[in-house]
Amino acid sequence: MSISKPEAKQLLEQLIFEDTLPQDWVQDVWGLSPLLGDSAAKLLEAFESLIEYCPEEKLDSLLQTLAPDQLEVR
Repeated sequence: MSISKPEAKQLLEQLIFEDTLPQDWVQDVWGLSPLLGDSAAKLLEAFESLIEYCPEEKLDSLLQTLAPDQLEVR
């Protein structure tokens, strides 16, 4: 069974950002260093674009590799 894009995005956000919202993470990094904050913002933009353009089957495969235990729970 393939995972939907919204589900994949949610699981990847939990895996990467844990309990922090992605925008809050960017702001936290920005507070530490504006240069790193700019990079964090670009990284989040790239993450969101990859989710948008990547087929659901590829996202499912990525999650099977990175977090198979999270997929078993759902």
